[in-house]
Amino acid sequence: MHHPRRKPTTTLAAVAALSLVGVLSACSSGDPAGGGNDAGGDDSTYTWWDPYPQHDDASDWTGRVQACGEEAGVTIERTAYDTTALTNQALLAAQEGTSPDIILLDNPAVSTLADTGILTTVDELGLDVSGVDENLLAAGVVGGETYGIPIGANTLSLYYNADILKEADVDPASITDWASLTEALGKVTDAGSKGITFAGIGTEEGSFQFLPWFWGAGADLRDLDSQEAVEALELWKGWLDEGYAPNSVINNSQNTVWEEFLTGDFAFAENGTWQVNSAAEADFETGIVQLPARDGGVAQAPTGGEFILAPVQEDTARYDVTRQIVECMTTPEGFVETANTFAYYVPPTADGQAALVEENPDLEPWVEAVRNAKGRTSDDLGTDYPVISEALWTAVQNALSGAATPEEALKTAQTEAETATS
Repeated sequence: MHHPRRKPTTTLAAVAALSLVGVLSACSSGDPAGGGNDAGGDDSTYTWWDPYPQHDDASDWTGRVQACGEEAGVTIERTAYDTTALTNQALLAAQEGTSPDIILLDNPAVSTLADTGILTTVDELGLDVSGVDENLLAAGVVGGETYGIPIGANTLSLYYNADILKEADVDPASITDWASLTEALGKVTDAGSKGITFAGIGTEEGSFQFLPWFWGAGADLRDLDSQEAVEALELWKGWLDEGYAPNSVINNSQNTVWEEFLTGDFAFAENGTWQVNSAAEADFETGIVQLPARDGGVAQAPTGGEFILAPVQEDTARYDVTRQIVECMTTPEGFVETANTFAYYVPPTADGQAALVEENPDLEPWVEAVRNAKGRTSDDLGTDYPVISEALWTAVQNALSGAATPEEALKTAQTEAETATS
């Protein structure tokens, strides 16, 4: 298989842009694990970078990666970085001509790497992505070309404490829109418990948690000060003013939110698929309801998770084995293996999702949540997303703290976003 060599156009500006992209997977950061990389070298060794330094050479994950290498007849040399270090290193390696054969990359960063010309497309690699859910694949579509395949996805839902809801006479099935959720919060607080906790922190995590409400109102990230956007921010601010949410949400990370929920004091917590196992081990009965849209139905929540990508190589003969490794990782069985390895990834295909639910029926609500989810860089936002997101999380901070009204905060955010992306 032969492909034209495309000259990478990596720039320091691209590296700077990537530094704004938040870490939203459940992975912890750490020092690189594994060997280095000399791309284009030994034909029996293929290089692999991923953002999972918590999984060492003895882990099930490393065994899974090596098994796909063995199936393709090669040894995989794996190197692990934290997410930010990985994306920056990928850009620098392209400049130096030392790109690995395969990278697993957090989905918001895919458009930045693709925009620099350092990635092969799925068509160039000969991969079939027709079975991948379009809402998940969209994060890897740039300029009409598709780059890579999601290995799975995680997203957000609303966890609840069943004991608190029972005491307040709240049926979780009754929560279908903003009005019914707010009514439930009133009943819970009247019964003496705390209402809801979420992450409003001034980082990408703040945008990540606000987006279901923003999109659930019908708002668009190109129009941050729309009436729909204002209503979403007024919802959060109203919960603070009514005492339904604590002031701690202004500085809460997603981890802090979960720590608050596990105290057993809160009826609801917005959090992700990655807390499934922890929720099952809580000292109280838990469940989830889908994040509701303003007027009913399921709100779109943002997707987390990585894409498996193939950087451009000078020696294009390497692509045939790369394709075999990628295909091994992305069969229905492969997707389920990845889901089981990480405990919180939902496969991006209908076949994979069905197989996962067959093994673990309790994950059906999370499969539904992922099917309704949306990539943060979708809607052709691409490399504009990080600066738009920063303007949004700043507006959320200003509104929740009382420094500005939701309308004022979002008007400022729109001006900042337009200036930064024009």
